[in-house]
Amino acid sequence: MIKRTVVAPVMVAGVALVSGGWLLQNGVGGQQSVFQRARLFDEVINYVETRYVEPHSQSDLYQKAVEGLLTELGDPHTTFMTAEQYDDLHRQTSGEYGGLGIQISSRDGWVTAVSILPGTPAEAAGMRVGDRFLEINGQSAEGWTDDQAVKELKGRPGSVANLKVQRVGVAQPIQFAITRQVIQLQSVPYAYMVAPGVGYANLVMFSSSSTDELRTAIDRLRAEGARSLVLDMRSNPGGLLDQGVGVSDLFLSRGQEIVETRARDPRESETFSAVTPESYEGLKVAVLVDAYSASAAEIVAGALQDHDRAIVLGTTTYGKGSVQSLFPLSGGNFLKMTTAKWYTPVGRSIQKEHRPGQETGAEEQPEAVGADGNPVAHDTTGRVPYRTDSGRTVFGGGGIVPDVTVRQDTATTAEKAFFEAASRNAGKFQDALFTYSVAYERAHPELRQDFQVTPQMRREFYDRLRANGVDLTWEVYQGAQRFIDAQLVDEIARSKFGASVAVRRNDTDDRVLQEAIRLLQAAPNQQALIQLVSRQPRQTAAAPSGTRR
Repeated sequence: MIKRTVVAPVMVAGVALVSGGWLLQNGVGGQQSVFQRARLFDEVINYVETRYVEPHSQSDLYQKAVEGLLTELGDPHTTFMTAEQYDDLHRQTSGEYGGLGIQISSRDGWVTAVSILPGTPAEAAGMRVGDRFLEINGQSAEGWTDDQAVKELKGRPGSVANLKVQRVGVAQPIQFAITRQVIQLQSVPYAYMVAPGVGYANLVMFSSSSTDELRTAIDRLRAEGARSLVLDMRSNPGGLLDQGVGVSDLFLSRGQEIVETRARDPRESETFSAVTPESYEGLKVAVLVDAYSASAAEIVAGALQDHDRAIVLGTTTYGKGSVQSLFPLSGGNFLKMTTAKWYTPVGRSIQKEHRPGQETGAEEQPEAVGADGNPVAHDTTGRVPYRTDSGRTVFGGGGIVPDVTVRQDTATTAEKAFFEAASRNAGKFQDALFTYSVAYERAHPELRQDFQVTPQMRREFYDRLRANGVDLTWEVYQGAQRFIDAQLVDEIARSKFGASVAVRRNDTDDRVLQEAIRLLQAAPNQQALIQLVSRQPRQTAAAPSGTRR
């Protein structure tokens, strides 16, 4: 979570070597003055600069020392940023940039894809949420910060980023060569009537325009007859704090608390509350989240849940409840540093506390693969109960725990075998899927939006895969029929009718969405909706998943 206010510079009193410690002579104890330690540091710098076997400039050594100090804090969100990196960060949260369309976060020591933006080169290439970057442009990405990865992933539009990723359920790393494009940032790519009286809005990020985009979408849905809203924040990695507050403000009454940031110095702690009257009084709301919903998405989900303004469905969120502030430094550089943690209105800390060496989020490192090829994680965190405004129980301990948990179905053995084979040739698979889909829809001008995949289409696509160099048997291919059908429906509909139609084709197979619709339609108002959810088990059956993008 980035706090947009740029605060005054701070003095860094000391630095540490990359190794994280000092090799001291006997008698050099911990009571030395800061001046003696600074002198010791300068002596080390001087010896390394003048006597180390490989030459290093003094400026380079100081840079390494600063980076080493920040690395030893064990916080992947606290980093030194050059002026160039700061400009990249600014472009991520406003405007447009040349990139791939991947949103990333450091998890378990590796930079990981936490969101693939719709209509981007990364989506077209077949990148998936959960893909872990092993190499970026030929360099090992182990231990990289988000900022290091961003610098390598972005570049001139038309240039190529070479990636090697590890995918859950696939033994061998997958290679990608993806051409960068100018990425248009859109916070709400899809908003439509998903069922009678029920509007759907997909909020994929929190950039500078998110609150305005969502307001525009809801106003249009209300004009079309929406009496309920599904706010889908699955795989939303967060973004700007003020936009998380602004989105929450749309649904809350003036004066209701949204989030509290608690800093080391209590004088720097701050409480954010709704400042405008509720914009959508009477609108029933269901929020959808998953293990890749983080940061600002958790602010919104937590605030609406605590005030009983929405029900939350899906799986436990990631648990990124820390605030980063930008401190301007000399030379146009910045220090991005964690300065506070944030708490929901009832006092739940959303920050997931990790064991040493662990940075896996609200749920443990996934070991299973879902029916859509994405990771399936399980929440093993100890939970502490809290009470909402109406007195119902919600849980703290890291991330937002849904009111109704709907898990993705896991892949069968046959489907896992297919994912393994197809992922070894991910680029060729995506090329075959695209070319077949375009050829099919152009050969069938009579195609209707409700078309179904036929056995002949499955056979034709298998032949296209084989011709494209994807090595898999007919038996393995047949074992993944539900995945194949979902991919064909999505890509053909996207090519023939556009992305908005393709997304809607996935709705019937989206069990989280369908459960939200069922609950919204069964309750006459928000109070009845809360009561309905309180009476049913928190855990529901596993959910087969489509290919919502």
